[in-house]
Amino acid sequence: MRHRYSILFLPLHVLFDFLCLNASFISAYWLHFKEIDGALQPPHLILWYVFNFVWAILVILLKPYTFPRQLFKIRHLIPKLGLLTTLHIAVISLYLVFFQESFYSREHLLITYILFFILGSAYRVGGLLFLREFRARGYNNRRFIVVGYGNLSKTITRFYEIHPEMGFRFAGYFDHISDGNRDIITGNYEQLPDFIRRNRIDCVYCCLPHIDNTRLHNIVEDAEIADYQVKLLVDFRGFLAKGASVEYHDILPVLNLSSQMLADFRVNTLKRAFDITFSLGVIFMGFPAFLLVGLITRLTSRGPVLYAQERIGRGGVPFRIYKFRSMYVDAEAGGPSLSQGLGDSRITPWGRFMRRTRLDELPQFFNVLKGDMSVVGPRPERQYFIDQIVEIAPEYKNLLKVKPGITSIGQIKFGYAGNVQEMVKRLRYDVLYPERRSFWFDAWIILQTVRVMMQGRGR
Repeated sequence: MRHRYSILFLPLHVLFDFLCLNASFISAYWLHFKEIDGALQPPHLILWYVFNFVWAILVILLKPYTFPRQLFKIRHLIPKLGLLTTLHIAVISLYLVFFQESFYSREHLLITYILFFILGSAYRVGGLLFLREFRARGYNNRRFIVVGYGNLSKTITRFYEIHPEMGFRFAGYFDHISDGNRDIITGNYEQLPDFIRRNRIDCVYCCLPHIDNTRLHNIVEDAEIADYQVKLLVDFRGFLAKGASVEYHDILPVLNLSSQMLADFRVNTLKRAFDITFSLGVIFMGFPAFLLVGLITRLTSRGPVLYAQERIGRGGVPFRIYKFRSMYVDAEAGGPSLSQGLGDSRITPWGRFMRRTRLDELPQFFNVLKGDMSVVGPRPERQYFIDQIVEIAPEYKNLLKVKPGITSIGQIKFGYAGNVQEMVKRLRYDVLYPERRSFWFDAWIILQTVRVMMQGRGR
C-alpha cells in the first residue's frame, strides 16, 4: 500500500493537539488551585467543553495541518500554532464577555495557554526531528522522476540529494535518447507511462523548455488516471532576483519580468496618495508664503514671477516644470546653460536667497498634483543635458524608471550641478533611490530637505 504511514500524520497531529490542550487545561487548574477535582465539575467542566469545541471548529475551518513536505519546517509549524492559539484566546474571550462568565480565573486561563503553546511547540519540534530521521533512513519516501534533461533537471535532483529528510527519492530522467545522454537517460517518452506504473512514481517534474506542450498535456492527463503529481520546472532564477511577479489574466498566469519594486501597484498607489496629500497641505498651509515669495520676486527684478521649462519625466516623457524665477530675464538667450552656483551673475540677489532655502522650488507642488512629479525623486533634467550625461554614465537611464521629484538624495548631499561632470557626481547619490524607495526613506529625505532649507545651506 502506497504511503501507508502518511495517512496517520493528520489524525496523530490532531490528536496530539487535543491532548496538549486538555493536559494544559487540567495542569493549569492544578497549578493555580492546588487540586484537580474542580476542573472536571461545573462550571469549569462547561469551560472545558467550550475549549475543545472552539479548537475543533478552528481546525475544521483553517485546516492548519496541511503542509507540503517542502514547508514542513519549524519556521512554518510554530507560527501556525501561535496563530491558532491567538484565535482560540480571542474566541474564548468573546465567550466569557458575552455570557458574563466572571467567576473563571484569568490566571488559570493564562497558565493554560502558556502550557499549551510550550507543549504544542515541543511535540512539533520532536515530531519533526523524528520524521526527518525516519525519512533519512529510507522510510515514508516519495519517488520522483524528471522529464526533460538539462541543467535545470540536475538542479532539482541535487536539491533532494542534500535534503534527504524530505523523503524524496530520485528514480530517473526521461527525454529523447541521443548519443550525448544515452548513459544518463532512464527512458524515452514512449516508455514513461509504463515506468510510472511499474515503479509506483509519486511525482513527475517536467522541465521547460525541454518538453513540449503536447507531451506535457499527455502527462497531466495520465496523472489523473495513475494518481501521481505533476510539477512544472521553469528556470526563473535570473529573473526572480530582479523581482519578477505573476499576474493572472482571467485563468491565464502571466510572468511579469519587470522589476516588481518599480511596477508594484501598492507602492505606487501609496506614494501617489502621499504626494497628493502632502502637496495639498503645503499649498493650502503655505499659501501666504507663496504670495509673499511671488510678490518679492516681482518687485526685485523685471520679468514674470514664475519660470517654466521643459524637463524629462518618467519614461522619457517631457513636461513643463514650474519655479519661482531666480534669474534675470533672457538668462539663456545664448542657449541651454547650467547654473554656475550662487555666484552666477545671471542669478538675482533674491534668487540667491531662494536657491539657498529652496523656496524657488515651491511651485513644483503643482507639478506633483498634476502627476508629472513626486515630492521625492531624482531631479529632472533637460534632454540636452541628459544626452551628454548618458554618454558618460549610462546608468542615468535607471532614473527615468521613477517620477522625478522636488527633492532627492542628490539635492541634499550635492545640491545644484554647474556642469555635466557635476551632474554625474550627483548621479551617484540619486541612483540609490529607485531600489530603496519606501515611505520611511521618503520621509527621511523630506526631513533632511527641511533642515537644509532652515539652515540656508542649499547650493
